Amino acid sequence: MTKTAMFKGRAQCLVIRGNRILMVKHKHKGEEWYCTPGGAIEEGETPEQTALRELKEECNVSGKILKKTSEYVDPFNNSNYFYTFHVDIGDQIPSLGYDPEFGIENAILIEVRWMALNEISEVDRVHLWASGLLSIVAFWDEVLKWERELSYPSLRKK
Repeated sequence: MTKTAMFKGRAQCLVIRGNRILMVKHKHKGEEWYCTPGGAIEEGETPEQTALRELKEECNVSGKILKKTSEYVDPFNNSNYFYTFHVDIGDQIPSLGYDPEFGIENAILIEVRWMALNEISEVDRVHLWASGLLSIVAFWDEVLKWERELSYPSLRKK
């Protein structure tokens, strides 16, 4: 009998249209942020199953995994991993779903939208790079056009 692998952590989707990324805005405990559709891996699920389930729950669309773009250790728990998959949704139109963990009446998801990199905060972009955004040709091509000047939030002129 083959032992089934146990996965712990989070899985998410990179859904791309042109040069835009499907992002979900969260609002929780006074904080707001954008991230890709995704969430906790439930017992018995693979990371791939989790990513597609979360996409359906949060954005009301079904997807097909094209490739895994990243896998890395959770910085706060070495027994968890973060998995990201490049996912195609065809011509479906995403709409705001909900996070079953919080329910509809305690909704933390407040927006679903397509965003270009220059519309996403630096903090939220960091997570996209860690998720393997450079493995998507359109974003690799965009980075190749950037300058090599030093840019860091604390170095900006006030």
